[in-house]
Amino acid sequence: MPTSEIVAIVNVGDDVEMHGLTICPDIDTIIYTLSGLHNDELGWGLRGETWRTMDALAELGGDTWFRLGDLDLATHLYRTARLRRGDTKTAITADLARQRGLALRILPVTNDPLATMIDSDVGRLSFQEYFVRERHGVPARAVTYEGDANLTPEVREVLETAERIIIAPSNPILSIAPLLAVSGVRDIIVRRREVVSAISPLIGGRAVKGPADHLMNELGYRPDAVGVASYYAPFCSTLVIDRADEHLAHDVREACGSVVVCGTLMSDPSQAAELVAAVGL
Repeated sequence: MPTSEIVAIVNVGDDVEMHGLTICPDIDTIIYTLSGLHNDELGWGLRGETWRTMDALAELGGDTWFRLGDLDLATHLYRTARLRRGDTKTAITADLARQRGLALRILPVTNDPLATMIDSDVGRLSFQEYFVRERHGVPARAVTYEGDANLTPEVREVLETAERIIIAPSNPILSIAPLLAVSGVRDIIVRRREVVSAISPLIGGRAVKGPADHLMNELGYRPDAVGVASYYAPFCSTLVIDRADEHLAHDVREACGSVVVCGTLMSDPSQAAELVAAVGL
Protein backbone atom coordinates (compact mmCIF):
# COMPACT_ATOMS: atom_id res chain seq x y z
CA MET A 1 0.00 0.00 0.00
CA PRO A 2 1.41 3.44 -0.90
CA THR A 3 2.41 5.49 2.12
CA SER A 4 0.13 8.29 0.96
CA GLU A 5 -2.87 6.00 1.50
CA ILE A 6 -2.00 5.31 5.16
CA VAL A 7 -3.56 7.46 7.87
CA ALA A 8 -2.42 7.39 11.51
CA ILE A 9 -5.13 8.42 13.99
CA VAL A 10 -3.31 9.45 17.14
CA ASN A 11 -4.16 9.60 20.83
CA VAL A 12 -4.02 13.03 22.50
CA GLY A 13 -4.91 11.91 26.03
CA ASP A 14 -1.20 12.14 26.89
CA ASP A 15 -0.99 15.80 25.89
CA VAL A 16 0.24 18.11 28.59
CA GLU A 17 0.97 21.79 29.17
CA MET A 18 4.39 22.39 30.70
CA HIS A 19 6.16 25.74 31.06
CA GLY A 20 3.34 27.35 29.09
CA LEU A 21 3.87 25.02 26.12
CA THR A 22 1.44 22.48 24.64
CA ILE A 23 3.21 19.14 24.26
CA CYS A 24 1.75 16.24 22.25
CA PRO A 25 4.06 13.29 22.97
CA ASP A 26 2.29 10.65 20.87
CA ILE A 27 2.04 12.87 17.80
CA ASP A 28 5.65 13.97 18.09
CA THR A 29 6.97 10.44 18.66
CA ILE A 30 5.26 9.23 15.48
CA ILE A 31 6.59 12.14 13.43
CA TYR A 32 10.13 11.85 14.84
CA THR A 33 10.20 8.06 14.36
CA LEU A 34 8.88 8.00 10.80
CA SER A 35 11.18 10.82 9.74
CA GLY A 36 14.22 9.02 11.15
CA LEU A 37 14.85 11.63 13.85
CA HIS A 38 13.78 9.64 16.91
CA ASN A 39 16.23 9.33 19.79
CA ASP A 40 16.56 5.55 19.96
CA GLU A 41 18.95 5.74 22.90
CA LEU A 42 16.44 7.52 25.14
CA GLY A 43 13.29 6.04 23.57
CA TRP A 44 11.76 9.49 23.15
CA GLY A 45 12.60 12.93 21.78
CA LEU A 46 15.03 13.86 19.01
CA ARG A 47 18.34 12.34 18.05
CA GLY A 48 21.38 14.47 18.93
CA GLU A 49 19.48 16.28 21.68
CA THR A 50 21.07 18.68 24.17
CA TRP A 51 19.71 19.79 27.54
CA ARG A 52 21.05 23.27 28.28
CA THR A 53 17.60 24.79 28.77
CA MET A 54 16.51 22.15 31.28
CA ASP A 55 19.84 22.38 33.11
CA ALA A 56 19.50 26.15 33.36
CA LEU A 57 15.90 25.81 34.53
CA ALA A 58 17.00 23.39 37.24
CA GLU A 59 19.59 25.89 38.45
CA LEU A 60 16.77 28.44 38.80
CA GLY A 61 14.73 25.99 40.87
CA GLY A 62 12.22 25.22 38.11
CA ASP A 63 10.31 21.98 37.71
CA THR A 64 12.28 19.65 35.43
CA TRP A 65 10.89 16.16 36.04
CA PHE A 66 9.42 16.32 32.51
CA ARG A 67 12.59 16.79 30.48
CA LEU A 68 12.36 18.74 27.22
CA GLY A 69 15.42 18.78 24.98
CA ASP A 70 16.62 21.95 23.30
CA LEU A 71 15.74 20.69 19.81
CA ASP A 72 12.41 19.25 20.94
CA LEU A 73 11.46 22.61 22.41
CA ALA A 74 11.28 24.07 18.91
CA THR A 75 8.37 21.75 18.08
CA HIS A 76 6.48 22.78 21.21
CA LEU A 77 7.14 26.48 20.69
CA TYR A 78 5.90 26.22 17.11
CA ARG A 79 2.75 24.29 18.08
CA THR A 80 1.89 26.55 21.00
CA ALA A 81 2.27 29.75 18.99
CA ARG A 82 -0.05 28.43 16.29
CA LEU A 83 -2.63 27.18 18.79
CA ARG A 84 -2.71 30.67 20.31
CA ARG A 85 -3.37 32.07 16.84
CA GLY A 86 -6.41 29.82 16.57
CA ASP A 87 -5.06 26.98 14.42
CA THR A 88 -6.15 23.42 15.23
CA LYS A 89 -4.00 20.49 16.26
CA THR A 90 -5.11 18.81 13.04
CA ALA A 91 -3.74 21.60 10.85
CA ILE A 92 -0.56 22.02 12.89
CA THR A 93 0.15 18.28 12.89
CA ALA A 94 -0.29 18.11 9.12
CA ASP A 95 2.25 20.90 8.68
CA LEU A 96 4.73 19.35 11.11
CA ALA A 97 4.53 16.03 9.27
CA ARG A 98 4.93 17.73 5.90
CA GLN A 99 7.92 19.73 7.14
CA ARG A 100 9.56 16.43 8.18
CA GLY A 101 9.01 14.99 4.71
CA LEU A 102 6.28 12.50 5.58
CA ALA A 103 3.76 11.41 2.95
CA LEU A 104 1.23 9.71 5.21
CA ARG A 105 -1.49 11.65 7.04
CA ILE A 106 -1.24 11.97 10.82
CA LEU A 107 -4.51 12.99 12.45
CA PRO A 108 -5.10 13.84 16.12
CA VAL A 109 -8.29 12.00 17.04
CA THR A 110 -9.78 15.23 18.36
CA ASN A 111 -9.00 18.94 18.54
CA ASP A 112 -10.78 19.12 21.90
CA PRO A 113 -9.13 18.78 25.32
CA LEU A 114 -8.80 15.17 26.49
CA ALA A 115 -6.89 13.93 29.53
CA THR A 116 -6.06 10.41 30.64
CA MET A 117 -6.19 10.31 34.45
CA ILE A 118 -4.98 7.56 36.76
CA ASP A 119 -6.33 6.93 40.25
CA SER A 120 -3.35 5.46 42.08
CA ASP A 121 -2.10 4.57 45.53
CA VAL A 122 -0.48 8.03 45.71
CA GLY A 123 -3.52 9.94 44.53
CA ARG A 124 -5.03 11.10 41.25
CA LEU A 125 -2.39 11.57 38.58
CA SER A 126 -2.28 12.93 35.06
CA PHE A 127 -0.85 10.56 32.48
CA GLN A 128 2.56 12.24 32.47
CA GLU A 129 2.72 12.36 36.27
CA TYR A 130 2.02 8.62 36.33
CA PHE A 131 4.18 7.63 33.38
CA VAL A 132 7.16 9.98 33.69
CA ARG A 133 7.33 11.38 37.21
CA GLU A 134 6.30 8.15 38.96
CA ARG A 135 7.78 5.96 36.17
CA HIS A 136 4.52 3.97 36.14
CA GLY A 137 5.73 2.35 39.36
CA VAL A 138 2.69 3.05 41.55
CA PRO A 139 -0.32 0.69 41.55
CA ALA A 140 -3.27 1.97 39.54
CA ARG A 141 -6.86 1.58 40.78
CA ALA A 142 -8.78 3.14 37.88
CA VAL A 143 -8.16 4.99 34.63
CA THR A 144 -10.56 7.62 33.30
CA TYR A 145 -10.61 9.92 30.28
CA GLU A 146 -11.69 13.49 30.98
CA GLY A 147 -13.04 15.98 28.49
CA ASP A 148 -16.06 16.44 26.26
CA ALA A 149 -14.12 15.50 23.16
CA ASN A 150 -15.54 14.86 19.69
CA LEU A 151 -13.76 13.26 16.77
CA THR A 152 -12.74 15.60 13.97
CA PRO A 153 -14.48 15.53 10.57
CA GLU A 154 -11.23 14.22 9.07
CA VAL A 155 -11.09 11.30 11.50
CA ARG A 156 -14.77 10.50 10.98
CA GLU A 157 -14.30 10.32 7.21
CA VAL A 158 -11.26 8.04 7.54
CA LEU A 159 -12.95 5.65 9.98
CA GLU A 160 -16.10 5.50 7.86
CA THR A 161 -14.30 4.81 4.58
CA ALA A 162 -11.05 3.00 5.44
CA GLU A 163 -10.51 -0.34 3.75
CA ARG A 164 -8.84 -1.61 6.91
CA ILE A 165 -8.64 -0.26 10.46
CA ILE A 166 -5.59 -1.51 12.34
CA ILE A 167 -5.08 -1.01 16.06
CA ALA A 168 -1.36 -0.68 16.70
CA PRO A 169 0.43 -2.72 19.41
CA SER A 170 0.02 0.04 21.97
CA ASN A 171 -1.11 -0.02 25.59
CA PRO A 172 -4.85 -0.90 25.42
CA ILE A 173 -5.75 1.20 28.47
CA LEU A 174 -3.41 4.18 28.17
CA SER A 175 -3.10 4.57 24.39
CA ILE A 176 -6.07 2.91 22.69
CA ALA A 177 -8.91 3.46 25.18
CA PRO A 178 -8.46 7.27 25.08
CA LEU A 179 -9.19 7.13 21.35
CA LEU A 180 -12.37 5.19 22.07
CA ALA A 181 -13.37 7.74 24.70
CA VAL A 182 -13.71 10.41 22.01
CA SER A 183 -17.38 10.73 21.11
CA GLY A 184 -18.18 8.91 17.87
CA VAL A 185 -15.07 6.72 17.56
CA ARG A 186 -16.31 3.59 19.31
CA ASP A 187 -19.69 3.66 17.56
CA ILE A 188 -18.02 3.65 14.15
CA ILE A 189 -15.54 0.87 14.78
CA VAL A 190 -18.13 -1.30 16.52
CA ARG A 191 -20.27 -0.95 13.42
CA ARG A 192 -17.28 -1.66 11.16
CA ARG A 193 -15.90 -4.44 13.37
CA GLU A 194 -15.27 -6.84 10.48
CA VAL A 195 -12.57 -4.60 8.99
CA VAL A 196 -10.87 -3.93 12.33
CA SER A 197 -7.79 -5.90 13.34
CA ALA A 198 -5.35 -5.34 16.20
CA ILE A 199 -1.82 -6.32 17.09
CA SER A 200 -1.32 -7.55 20.64
CA PRO A 201 1.17 -5.42 22.59
CA LEU A 202 1.89 -8.35 24.93
CA ILE A 203 4.33 -11.13 24.08
CA GLY A 204 4.48 -14.03 26.48
CA GLY A 205 2.38 -12.04 28.92
CA ARG A 206 4.89 -9.17 28.97
CA ALA A 207 4.87 -5.70 27.48
CA VAL A 208 7.80 -5.01 25.19
CA LYS A 209 7.92 -1.52 26.68
CA GLY A 210 5.85 0.30 29.29
CA PRO A 211 3.29 -0.82 31.87
CA ALA A 212 0.62 -2.55 29.75
CA ASP A 213 1.04 -5.94 31.41
CA HIS A 214 0.99 -4.90 35.06
CA LEU A 215 -1.62 -2.17 34.44
CA MET A 216 -4.03 -4.66 32.89
CA ASN A 217 -3.47 -6.97 35.83
CA GLU A 218 -4.03 -4.17 38.37
CA LEU A 219 -7.31 -3.23 36.70
CA GLY A 220 -8.64 -6.80 36.60
CA TYR A 221 -7.86 -7.83 33.03
CA ARG A 222 -5.98 -10.96 32.07
CA PRO A 223 -2.45 -9.74 31.20
CA ASP A 224 -1.83 -11.73 28.03
CA ALA A 225 -2.98 -12.01 24.43
CA VAL A 226 -6.30 -13.54 25.53
CA GLY A 227 -6.94 -10.59 27.82
CA VAL A 228 -6.18 -8.20 24.97
CA ALA A 229 -8.54 -10.12 22.67
CA SER A 230 -11.33 -9.95 25.25
CA TYR A 231 -10.75 -6.24 25.82
CA TYR A 232 -10.92 -5.52 22.08
CA ALA A 233 -13.64 -8.04 21.19
CA PRO A 234 -16.57 -5.56 20.92
CA PHE A 235 -14.89 -3.66 18.08
CA CYS A 236 -12.15 -5.94 16.70
CA SER A 237 -12.61 -9.13 14.67
CA THR A 238 -8.97 -10.26 14.33
CA LEU A 239 -6.04 -10.19 16.74
CA VAL A 240 -2.47 -10.66 15.55
CA ILE A 241 -0.40 -12.43 18.21
CA ASP A 242 3.26 -13.36 18.46
CA ARG A 243 4.55 -16.88 17.85
CA ALA A 244 5.46 -17.02 21.52
CA ASP A 245 1.71 -16.98 22.23
CA GLU A 246 0.67 -19.51 19.61
CA HIS A 247 -0.54 -21.85 22.37
CA LEU A 248 -3.18 -19.19 23.17
CA ALA A 249 -4.52 -19.01 19.61
CA HIS A 250 -7.65 -21.08 20.33
CA ASP A 251 -8.65 -18.90 23.28
CA VAL A 252 -7.91 -15.72 21.33
CA ARG A 253 -10.10 -16.98 18.49
CA GLU A 254 -12.88 -17.75 20.95
CA ALA A 255 -12.65 -14.23 22.36
CA CYS A 256 -12.63 -12.12 19.19
CA GLY A 257 -13.35 -14.41 16.24
CA SER A 258 -10.09 -14.67 14.31
CA VAL A 259 -6.38 -14.89 15.09
CA VAL A 260 -3.17 -14.49 13.06
CA VAL A 261 0.12 -15.81 14.42
CA CYS A 262 3.40 -14.26 13.29
CA GLY A 263 6.44 -12.44 14.62
CA THR A 264 5.19 -9.18 16.11
CA LEU A 265 8.43 -7.77 17.51
CA MET A 266 9.71 -5.55 14.70
CA SER A 267 13.37 -6.18 15.48
CA ASP A 268 14.54 -6.17 11.85
CA PRO A 269 13.13 -5.26 8.41
CA SER A 270 12.11 -8.83 7.53
CA GLN A 271 10.08 -9.23 10.70
CA ALA A 272 8.49 -5.82 10.18
CA ALA A 273 7.56 -6.85 6.64
CA GLU A 274 5.99 -10.05 7.97
CA LEU A 275 3.85 -8.07 10.39
CA VAL A 276 2.82 -5.61 7.68
CA ALA A 277 1.73 -8.54 5.50
CA ALA A 278 -0.17 -10.08 8.42
CA VAL A 279 -2.35 -7.00 8.83
CA GLY A 280 -2.93 -6.74 5.08
CA LEU A 281 -0.93 -3.64 4.19
